[in-house]
Amino acid sequence: MRQELLSLPKTLADDVARNLVMVARLIDEDPEEAYAYSRIALRLASRVAAVREAAGFAAYANQKYSEALAEFRAARRMTGSADLWPVMADCERGMGRPERALAMAGEPEVRRLDKAGQVEMRLVAAGARRDMDQLDAAIVTLQSPELASNSVQPWTARLRYAYADALLAAGREDEAREWFAKAAESDKDGATDASDRLAELDGVEFVDALDDSEEIEETGATAAGPGTAAAGPGTAASGTDSDQASEAEAKSADVETGESSSPAEAGEPRENGSDQG
Repeated sequence: MRQELLSLPKTLADDVARNLVMVARLIDEDPEEAYAYSRIALRLASRVAAVREAAGFAAYANQKYSEALAEFRAARRMTGSADLWPVMADCERGMGRPERALAMAGEPEVRRLDKAGQVEMRLVAAGARRDMDQLDAAIVTLQSPELASNSVQPWTARLRYAYADALLAAGREDEAREWFAKAAESDKDGATDASDRLAELDGVEFVDALDDSEEIEETGATAAGPGTAAAGPGTAASGTDSDQASEAEAKSADVETGESSSPAEAGEPRENGSDQG
């Protein structure tokens, strides 16, 4: 990318580079902001292939598939590379044209891809099959030497996850559980939610203990337990007698001291124990 920017005047190249850096930093956490930076870079240097590619990925992250496809095509024309072929096919899926994505999976450009690119193309093709409700064909599409391999590659977790998800959609739950487990085992970077899906299949429910403890703190001071929530008549009468005795003592104290202890002067009762130390 730096090499491509050398074709620009120094100050312009620096400005474009700064915007591209921001695209890379924000595209996962704030895709809309990343898209805004990509548009600035595109306005400054639309004839640089790296800029068109970055603009394509920013549009793709914001589900602007038609725009992303146009940028990827422009970058491909400039470089002659087939590296963007899988993501271009996925844009076709995003635009509601899975048939076109499948057609791209069978074109000569796929043979020019490296191993990672070929796996990505397989994932896109399987997704297109599922878009067309061809679940069995999607499962077969994902069955490959890469899926069967015991070695862990950058694409392994995603490939196993896609296979497990397709099996589950086809009603093959036992097999799906096995492959979600394999996906979770190979997913060291947390690229998928395979662990959560596995737990879901096992019937495990996760409870946020922190939220529960906070709820107890908020409601525990006023929420009576099962033994006191519905006190019997004897308890209620006992409480009334106690209140009357306390009131009599208070009046006696007023007579002796000449002071009033009424709520208006002594302060209203505290609610929910929120002011209690």
